[in-house]
Amino acid sequence: MFFIKLSIEGGNNMTHYQELPQALMKEKHQGQTLTKEEVKVQTAHDLGVENVSKEEAKSMYKTMWDIRNFEENTRHFFSIGQIPGFVHLYSGEEAIATGVCANLTDKDYITSTHRGHGHCVAKGGDLKKMMAEIFGKSTGLGKGKGGSMHIADLDKGILGANGMVGGGFGLATGAAMRNKYLKTDDVAVCFFGDGAANEGNFHECLNMASIWNLPVVFVNENNLFAESTPQWYSSGSPTIAERAQAYNMPGVRVNGKDLFAVYQVAKEAIERARRGDGPTLIEAITYRNHGHFEGDEQKYKAPDGIEKEWADVDALEVFRDLVTEKGILSQDELDEIVAQSQKDVEDAIHFAQESPIPKEEALYEDVFAD
Repeated sequence: MFFIKLSIEGGNNMTHYQELPQALMKEKHQGQTLTKEEVKVQTAHDLGVENVSKEEAKSMYKTMWDIRNFEENTRHFFSIGQIPGFVHLYSGEEAIATGVCANLTDKDYITSTHRGHGHCVAKGGDLKKMMAEIFGKSTGLGKGKGGSMHIADLDKGILGANGMVGGGFGLATGAAMRNKYLKTDDVAVCFFGDGAANEGNFHECLNMASIWNLPVVFVNENNLFAESTPQWYSSGSPTIAERAQAYNMPGVRVNGKDLFAVYQVAKEAIERARRGDGPTLIEAITYRNHGHFEGDEQKYKAPDGIEKEWADVDALEVFRDLVTEKGILSQDELDEIVAQSQKDVEDAIHFAQESPIPKEEALYEDVFAD
Protein backbone atom coordinates (compact mmCIF):
# COMPACT_ATOMS: atom_id res chain seq x y z
CA MET A 1 0.00 0.00 0.00
CA PHE A 2 1.28 3.47 -0.94
CA PHE A 3 2.11 5.87 1.87
CA ILE A 4 2.65 9.61 1.60
CA LYS A 5 6.26 10.49 2.47
CA LEU A 6 7.13 14.13 2.95
CA SER A 7 10.35 16.06 3.45
CA ILE A 8 11.40 19.56 4.38
CA GLU A 9 14.77 20.81 3.23
CA GLY A 10 14.82 24.09 5.15
CA GLY A 11 16.70 27.19 4.10
CA ASN A 12 13.80 28.48 1.96
CA ASN A 13 14.00 32.01 3.37
CA MET A 14 11.28 31.78 5.99
CA THR A 15 12.52 34.94 7.75
CA HIS A 16 9.72 37.04 6.25
CA TYR A 17 7.14 35.02 8.20
CA GLN A 18 7.48 37.44 11.11
CA GLU A 19 5.91 40.44 9.37
CA LEU A 20 3.31 38.75 7.18
CA PRO A 21 0.39 38.52 9.66
CA GLN A 22 0.67 42.24 10.44
CA ALA A 23 0.95 43.14 6.75
CA LEU A 24 -2.03 40.93 5.88
CA MET A 25 -4.14 42.49 8.63
CA LYS A 26 -3.36 46.02 7.47
CA GLU A 27 -4.23 45.07 3.88
CA LYS A 28 -7.53 43.38 4.72
CA HIS A 29 -8.72 46.00 7.23
CA GLN A 30 -8.27 49.00 4.95
CA GLY A 31 -10.19 52.03 6.17
CA GLN A 32 -9.89 51.06 9.84
CA THR A 33 -7.48 52.75 12.21
CA LEU A 34 -5.38 50.06 13.88
CA THR A 35 -3.07 50.68 16.80
CA LYS A 36 0.42 49.21 17.03
CA GLU A 37 -0.79 46.95 19.84
CA GLU A 38 -3.68 45.61 17.76
CA VAL A 39 -1.45 44.74 14.84
CA LYS A 40 1.42 43.23 16.86
CA VAL A 41 1.84 39.46 16.57
CA GLN A 42 4.45 37.84 18.86
CA THR A 43 7.23 35.75 17.30
CA ALA A 44 10.21 33.78 18.63
CA HIS A 45 12.41 36.76 17.88
CA ASP A 46 10.35 38.77 20.37
CA LEU A 47 10.20 36.08 23.03
CA GLY A 48 13.46 34.13 22.60
CA VAL A 49 14.08 30.37 22.49
CA GLU A 50 16.88 30.10 25.05
CA ASN A 51 14.64 28.41 27.61
CA VAL A 52 13.87 25.44 25.32
CA SER A 53 16.10 22.40 25.81
CA LYS A 54 17.44 20.14 23.08
CA GLU A 55 15.15 17.30 24.17
CA GLU A 56 12.11 19.58 24.24
CA ALA A 57 12.94 20.80 20.73
CA LYS A 58 13.28 17.22 19.48
CA SER A 59 10.00 16.19 21.05
CA MET A 60 8.09 19.13 19.60
CA TYR A 61 9.55 18.65 16.11
CA LYS A 62 8.54 15.00 16.24
CA THR A 63 5.01 15.99 17.26
CA MET A 64 4.69 18.46 14.41
CA TRP A 65 5.87 15.85 11.92
CA ASP A 66 3.54 13.24 13.41
CA ILE A 67 0.65 15.61 12.79
CA ARG A 68 1.77 16.46 9.24
CA ASN A 69 2.38 12.83 8.26
CA PHE A 70 -0.84 11.71 9.94
CA GLU A 71 -2.90 14.32 8.09
CA GLU A 72 -1.36 13.92 4.65
CA ASN A 73 -1.80 10.16 4.82
CA THR A 74 -5.36 10.61 6.06
CA ARG A 75 -5.95 12.81 3.04
CA HIS A 76 -4.56 10.14 0.70
CA PHE A 77 -6.52 7.22 2.11
CA PHE A 78 -9.70 9.30 2.23
CA SER A 79 -9.21 10.14 -1.46
CA ILE A 80 -9.06 6.45 -2.43
CA GLY A 81 -12.15 5.56 -0.41
CA GLN A 82 -10.63 3.74 2.56
CA ILE A 83 -11.81 6.31 5.13
CA PRO A 84 -15.57 6.92 5.55
CA GLY A 85 -17.34 10.18 6.33
CA PHE A 86 -15.65 13.56 6.22
CA VAL A 87 -12.16 14.71 7.19
CA HIS A 88 -11.07 18.24 8.13
CA LEU A 89 -7.29 18.41 7.99
CA TYR A 90 -4.98 20.24 10.40
CA SER A 91 -1.99 20.51 8.03
CA GLY A 92 -0.39 23.95 8.31
CA GLU A 93 -1.49 24.57 11.89
CA GLU A 94 0.84 22.06 13.60
CA ALA A 95 2.80 24.64 15.61
CA ILE A 96 -0.26 25.71 17.59
CA ALA A 97 -1.36 22.36 19.00
CA THR A 98 2.26 21.32 19.53
CA GLY A 99 3.34 24.52 21.28
CA VAL A 100 0.32 24.59 23.57
CA CYS A 101 0.19 20.91 24.49
CA ALA A 102 3.93 20.77 25.21
CA ASN A 103 3.06 22.71 28.37
CA LEU A 104 0.34 20.28 29.49
CA THR A 105 0.22 16.99 31.41
CA ASP A 106 -2.15 14.05 31.06
CA LYS A 107 -4.16 15.51 33.96
CA ASP A 108 -4.85 18.71 32.06
CA TYR A 109 -7.88 18.81 29.77
CA ILE A 110 -8.28 19.97 26.18
CA THR A 111 -11.38 20.44 24.09
CA SER A 112 -11.07 20.29 20.33
CA THR A 113 -12.92 21.06 17.12
CA HIS A 114 -13.99 19.30 13.92
CA ARG A 115 -10.36 19.90 12.80
CA GLY A 116 -9.08 17.98 15.81
CA HIS A 117 -6.55 15.35 14.74
CA GLY A 118 -3.61 17.64 15.47
CA HIS A 119 -4.83 18.48 18.97
CA CYS A 120 -5.20 14.81 19.83
CA VAL A 121 -1.76 13.88 18.50
CA ALA A 122 -0.13 16.77 20.36
CA LYS A 123 -1.87 15.80 23.62
CA GLY A 124 -0.43 12.29 23.41
CA GLY A 125 -3.19 10.40 21.63
CA ASP A 126 -2.17 6.94 20.43
CA LEU A 127 -1.46 7.16 16.68
CA LYS A 128 -2.58 3.60 15.98
CA LYS A 129 -5.87 3.92 17.85
CA MET A 130 -6.51 7.35 16.35
CA MET A 131 -5.96 6.09 12.82
CA ALA A 132 -8.12 3.04 13.48
CA GLU A 133 -10.90 5.32 14.67
CA ILE A 134 -10.71 7.40 11.50
CA PHE A 135 -10.80 4.19 9.43
CA GLY A 136 -13.94 3.17 11.38
CA LYS A 137 -12.35 0.11 13.00
CA SER A 138 -13.22 -1.52 16.33
CA THR A 139 -9.69 -0.98 17.67
CA GLY A 140 -10.13 2.79 17.49
CA LEU A 141 -10.31 5.12 20.47
CA GLY A 142 -14.08 5.24 20.05
CA LYS A 143 -14.35 1.63 18.86
CA GLY A 144 -14.89 2.90 15.33
CA LYS A 145 -18.15 4.65 16.16
CA GLY A 146 -17.00 8.26 16.35
CA GLY A 147 -14.74 8.73 13.37
CA SER A 148 -12.69 11.77 12.46
CA MET A 149 -14.72 14.43 14.27
CA HIS A 150 -15.25 12.62 17.56
CA ILE A 151 -11.85 11.39 18.73
CA ALA A 152 -11.54 11.35 22.52
CA ASP A 153 -9.23 9.82 25.11
CA LEU A 154 -10.10 10.69 28.69
CA ASP A 155 -6.95 9.02 30.02
CA LYS A 156 -4.96 11.67 28.14
CA GLY A 157 -7.27 14.52 29.08
CA ILE A 158 -8.70 14.71 25.55
CA LEU A 159 -12.37 15.54 26.13
CA GLY A 160 -13.10 15.08 22.48
CA ALA A 161 -13.11 16.60 19.05
CA ASN A 162 -16.44 18.24 18.34
CA GLY A 163 -18.56 18.56 15.22
CA MET A 164 -20.40 21.58 16.68
CA VAL A 165 -18.82 24.96 15.96
CA GLY A 166 -17.94 26.39 19.37
CA GLY A 167 -18.92 23.17 21.09
CA GLY A 168 -15.79 23.10 23.25
CA PHE A 169 -16.33 26.35 25.16
CA GLY A 170 -18.76 24.96 27.71
CA LEU A 171 -16.83 21.71 28.12
CA ALA A 172 -13.53 23.48 28.80
CA THR A 173 -15.11 26.00 31.14
CA GLY A 174 -16.85 23.19 33.01
CA ALA A 175 -13.61 21.21 33.26
CA ALA A 176 -11.86 24.29 34.62
CA MET A 177 -14.65 24.77 37.16
CA ARG A 178 -14.19 21.14 38.20
CA ASN A 179 -10.44 21.71 38.67
CA LYS A 180 -11.02 24.78 40.81
CA TYR A 181 -13.70 23.08 42.90
CA LEU A 182 -11.38 20.13 43.60
CA LYS A 183 -8.49 22.52 44.34
CA THR A 184 -6.13 20.91 41.80
CA ASP A 185 -3.55 22.82 39.78
CA ASP A 186 -4.79 21.27 36.53
CA VAL A 187 -5.89 23.50 33.68
CA ALA A 188 -8.23 23.26 30.72
CA VAL A 189 -7.44 24.46 27.20
CA CYS A 190 -10.15 25.23 24.67
CA PHE A 191 -9.07 25.18 21.01
CA PHE A 192 -11.47 26.96 18.64
CA GLY A 193 -11.51 28.61 15.24
CA ASP A 194 -12.18 32.16 14.15
CA GLY A 195 -15.72 31.23 13.10
CA ALA A 196 -16.50 29.94 16.59
CA ALA A 197 -15.42 33.28 18.05
CA ASN A 198 -18.71 34.71 16.76
CA GLU A 199 -20.84 32.13 18.56
CA GLY A 200 -22.78 33.28 21.61
CA ASN A 201 -21.24 30.74 23.96
CA PHE A 202 -17.78 32.20 23.25
CA HIS A 203 -18.88 35.31 25.12
CA GLU A 204 -20.84 33.44 27.78
CA CYS A 205 -17.94 31.18 28.67
CA LEU A 206 -15.26 33.87 28.63
CA ASN A 207 -17.47 35.91 30.94
CA MET A 208 -18.08 32.94 33.25
CA ALA A 209 -14.38 32.03 33.29
CA SER A 210 -13.53 35.59 34.23
CA ILE A 211 -16.03 36.14 37.02
CA TRP A 212 -15.16 32.77 38.58
CA ASN A 213 -11.43 33.17 37.88
CA LEU A 214 -11.21 29.72 36.31
CA PRO A 215 -7.97 27.94 35.23
CA VAL A 216 -8.75 27.86 31.51
CA VAL A 217 -6.89 29.05 28.40
CA PHE A 218 -8.90 29.84 25.28
CA VAL A 219 -6.76 29.25 22.16
CA ASN A 220 -8.14 30.72 18.96
CA GLU A 221 -6.68 29.17 15.81
CA ASN A 222 -7.39 32.01 13.42
CA ASN A 223 -6.93 30.47 9.98
CA LEU A 224 -8.79 33.51 8.56
CA PHE A 225 -11.74 31.84 6.85
CA ALA A 226 -13.92 29.89 9.33
CA GLU A 227 -15.44 27.66 6.63
CA SER A 228 -15.12 30.04 3.67
CA THR A 229 -16.05 33.50 5.00
CA PRO A 230 -13.09 35.84 5.59
CA GLN A 231 -12.53 36.87 9.20
CA TRP A 232 -12.14 40.51 8.16
CA TYR A 233 -15.68 40.39 6.74
CA SER A 234 -17.44 38.46 9.51
CA SER A 235 -15.89 40.10 12.57
CA GLY A 236 -16.71 43.59 13.84
CA SER A 237 -13.41 43.65 15.74
CA PRO A 238 -10.18 43.57 13.72
CA THR A 239 -8.70 41.00 16.10
CA ILE A 240 -10.13 38.29 18.29
CA ALA A 241 -7.59 38.80 21.08
CA GLU A 242 -8.87 42.33 21.75
CA ARG A 243 -12.20 40.88 22.90
CA ALA A 244 -10.43 39.71 26.08
CA GLN A 245 -10.56 43.29 27.36
CA ALA A 246 -14.33 43.03 27.76
CA TYR A 247 -13.87 40.09 30.12
CA ASN A 248 -10.95 41.42 32.16
CA MET A 249 -8.40 38.83 31.03
CA PRO A 250 -5.17 39.04 29.03
CA GLY A 251 -5.49 38.82 25.26
CA VAL A 252 -2.38 37.88 23.28
CA ARG A 253 -1.75 37.56 19.53
CA VAL A 254 0.94 35.14 18.40
CA ASN A 255 2.34 33.94 15.10
CA GLY A 256 0.73 30.52 14.74
CA LYS A 257 3.44 29.26 12.39
CA ASP A 258 6.17 29.95 14.96
CA LEU A 259 6.35 26.99 17.35
CA PHE A 260 8.62 28.66 19.88
CA ALA A 261 6.43 31.76 20.07
CA VAL A 262 3.30 29.66 20.60
CA TYR A 263 5.11 27.56 23.20
CA GLN A 264 6.21 30.61 25.19
CA VAL A 265 2.88 32.46 25.04
CA ALA A 266 1.02 29.27 26.04
CA LYS A 267 3.53 28.60 28.83
CA GLU A 268 2.85 31.99 30.40
CA ALA A 269 -0.93 31.59 30.11
CA ILE A 270 -0.94 28.04 31.48
CA GLU A 271 1.34 28.93 34.39
CA ARG A 272 -0.94 31.88 35.15
CA ALA A 273 -3.93 29.56 35.23
CA ARG A 274 -2.13 27.05 37.49
CA ARG A 275 -1.31 29.83 39.95
CA GLY A 276 -4.98 30.65 40.25
CA ASP A 277 -4.70 33.94 38.37
CA GLY A 278 -7.47 33.12 35.93
CA PRO A 279 -8.08 32.71 32.19
CA THR A 280 -6.26 33.99 29.10
CA LEU A 281 -7.35 34.40 25.48
CA ILE A 282 -4.69 33.59 22.86
CA GLU A 283 -5.18 34.36 19.18
CA ALA A 284 -2.78 32.37 17.00
CA ILE A 285 -2.68 33.62 13.40
CA THR A 286 -2.34 30.69 11.00
CA TYR A 287 -3.48 29.30 7.64
CA ARG A 288 -4.71 25.84 6.75
CA ASN A 289 -2.91 24.07 3.91
CA HIS A 290 -6.10 22.50 2.58
CA GLY A 291 -9.76 23.43 2.46
CA HIS A 292 -12.34 23.53 5.22
CA PHE A 293 -13.08 19.89 4.37
CA GLU A 294 -11.35 17.52 2.01
CA GLY A 295 -12.86 18.22 -1.40
CA ASP A 296 -13.38 21.94 -0.75
CA GLU A 297 -12.61 23.88 -3.98
CA GLN A 298 -11.04 26.72 -1.93
CA LYS A 299 -12.10 29.45 -4.35
CA TYR A 300 -12.12 31.93 -1.47
CA LYS A 301 -8.32 31.80 -1.10
CA ALA A 302 -6.17 34.45 -2.79
CA PRO A 303 -3.96 33.12 -5.64
CA ASP A 304 -1.24 35.70 -5.00
CA GLY A 305 -0.25 38.70 -2.85
CA ILE A 306 0.39 38.85 0.89
CA GLU A 307 -2.20 36.19 1.67
CA LYS A 308 -0.51 33.71 -0.67
CA GLU A 309 2.88 34.53 0.85
CA TRP A 310 1.47 33.76 4.29
CA ALA A 311 -0.10 30.55 3.01
CA ASP A 312 3.30 29.42 1.73
CA VAL A 313 5.04 29.83 5.09
CA ASP A 314 5.56 26.37 6.58
CA ALA A 315 5.83 26.02 10.37
CA LEU A 316 8.11 23.01 9.93
CA GLU A 317 10.53 25.05 7.83
CA VAL A 318 10.41 27.96 10.25
CA PHE A 319 11.31 25.59 13.09
CA ARG A 320 14.06 23.85 11.14
CA ASP A 321 15.70 27.12 10.11
CA LEU A 322 15.56 28.51 13.64
CA VAL A 323 16.98 25.49 15.50
CA THR A 324 19.84 25.06 13.03
CA GLU A 325 20.61 28.77 13.18
CA LYS A 326 20.70 28.65 16.99
CA GLY A 327 22.67 25.39 17.03
CA ILE A 328 19.96 23.57 19.02
CA LEU A 329 19.63 20.66 16.57
CA SER A 330 21.67 19.48 13.60
CA GLN A 331 20.38 18.58 10.14
CA ASP A 332 21.11 14.90 10.82
CA GLU A 333 19.12 14.99 14.05
CA LEU A 334 16.21 16.63 12.30
CA ASP A 335 16.28 14.07 9.48
CA GLU A 336 16.25 11.20 11.98
CA ILE A 337 13.13 12.64 13.61
CA VAL A 338 11.35 12.91 10.24
CA ALA A 339 12.21 9.29 9.40
CA GLN A 340 10.94 8.04 12.76
CA SER A 341 7.70 9.96 12.35
CA GLN A 342 7.14 8.42 8.91
CA LYS A 343 7.66 4.95 10.35
CA ASP A 344 5.30 5.57 13.27
CA VAL A 345 2.52 6.82 10.99
CA GLU A 346 3.03 3.93 8.55
CA ASP A 347 2.70 1.53 11.51
CA ALA A 348 -0.52 3.29 12.50
CA ILE A 349 -1.93 2.88 8.99
CA HIS A 350 -1.05 -0.82 8.90
CA PHE A 351 -2.73 -1.26 12.28
CA ALA A 352 -5.88 0.49 11.08
CA GLN A 353 -6.08 -1.39 7.79
CA GLU A 354 -5.64 -4.77 9.46
CA SER A 355 -8.11 -4.09 12.28
CA PRO A 356 -11.70 -5.45 12.09
CA ILE A 357 -14.77 -3.31 11.59
CA PRO A 358 -17.19 -3.20 14.54
CA LYS A 359 -19.59 -6.11 14.87
CA GLU A 360 -23.28 -5.45 14.30
CA GLU A 361 -24.14 -6.02 17.95
CA ALA A 362 -21.72 -3.24 18.92
CA LEU A 363 -24.47 -0.81 17.87
CA TYR A 364 -26.18 -1.58 21.18
CA GLU A 365 -23.06 -1.22 23.31
CA ASP A 366 -21.89 1.99 25.04
CA VAL A 367 -25.31 3.59 24.63
CA PHE A 368 -25.89 3.97 28.37
CA ALA A 369 -23.36 4.31 31.19
CA ASP A 370 -22.87 1.28 33.41
